[in-house]
Order: sequence, then structure tokens, then C-alpha cells
Amino acid sequence: MAAVSERAQGEATSPTQRQVTPALLTFDIFGTVVDWRQGLNESISRVLSDEEFDSVVDFQGREEQGSYRPYREIVARSLTHVLHFPEARANAIGAEVGRWPIFPDAQEGLRRLMSLAPCIAMTNSDRNHGEQVQTQLGFRLSRWVCAEEVRLYKPHPDFWRAVSEEFGPHWWHVSAYADYDLEVAHRLGLTTVFVRRPHARPGEAGQVVSDLVELASHLARAYDS
Repeated sequence: MAAVSERAQGEATSPTQRQVTPALLTFDIFGTVVDWRQGLNESISRVLSDEEFDSVVDFQGREEQGSYRPYREIVARSLTHVLHFPEARANAIGAEVGRWPIFPDAQEGLRRLMSLAPCIAMTNSDRNHGEQVQTQLGFRLSRWVCAEEVRLYKPHPDFWRAVSEEFGPHWWHVSAYADYDLEVAHRLGLTTVFVRRPHARPGEAGQVVSDLVELASHLARAYDS
């Protein structure tokens, strides 16, 4: 099966790459489906400043580019190094991040999207976090492809190639983060959807929506037209 291949910057995207309706949707999870900022605030029993939360996220991003380690460990290390949490408490939080609250629109939006096309998590996380998130949703996604399975983290292009080897080279990717998701997806020729979330990192995207219910409504109209 053909794999996603990186195209030159500025190269035009073919009509088959920019489909009017997707045959497959992939989703970033933490920050797009799961409200990780609210979840972390609740876990540590205080509200982090913008600067503090960005420092936690950026520390995790740097850790993800090194030798593979489980996401629960990366979360724990970010809490001990950035917020100076005790190791035992940080480890306990890292193991439970899939229980952090999902955004209010996530359940309805994903349920409706699942009726239109397969919906696959493409996530910097562990398998156990997938079980926790899907328990919250009340249903299973079509697939949970995570860093624990592929042994590396986004934005590494090989993460995207691993998905393409299983599902083919063309799909839509949905995320609130341009820096480790949408920029790479765009370079690889995928249609990108930016979701405006309270904590997001905007960038170039083929579609922009306020939440997943809006995306489902947009695609339902497109499929019916």
C-alpha cells in the first residue's frame, strides 16, 4: 500500500489529495479531543498560567524527540522538571491523563463523524490512555494509533507513514495544533482541519472549525450535496 511521501514546500496538492469529502479522518487527541489544560489544572489543584502550561507542553515536545519513552513518563517528567512535583505524584498523574475531561462537543461530534467516515486517533499517548479516553466517549473509535505502538512521536514523519501503510495515503487530519500536527500533515499532502480550542497553536489549514460538532455538520452537508 502506498505510503505518505513528503513533498517539496510550495508544491501544489493534487485533487485526490484535497478531497471534497474524506474517506478517513484522523485526530490529535490531547488538546483537540481531551481538554488537557483543564485536566492538568484539576490534577494539580491549581490554575496554571499561560506561560506555565506552555512550558509543560514544550518540555514534553522536547522529550518526545529523544529516545522513545512512554507518554505517561514524559508527562511525569514534565511535572517534576517544570512544576517541581514530587515524582510519585507526577507518575500517578501521568498514568491517568486519559481520564482528563473531554471537550463538551467531543462525544457528539465524534459520534456523528463516525457515522460519516472511519475516525482514527493519531496520538502522542499510550495504549492505556486510549482505553481511558474511549471509556469517556462511551464508544470506541475506528482505531487508536499511538506513540506506544509506533515507538515514536509526532511530528516525526514516520508516525504519519505508519498510518498510511495501514490505511492508504490520503485522509483528513484534525487538530488544534499546527506545530506538531498540521504543518507536517500539510507537507505530506493531507487535507488539514484546524479546531479552535482555548489552548491552540494556529497555522495553515484547509478547513477551520470551532469544534467537532461544526465539523460533523459541515461534512454531513458535503456528503449530502
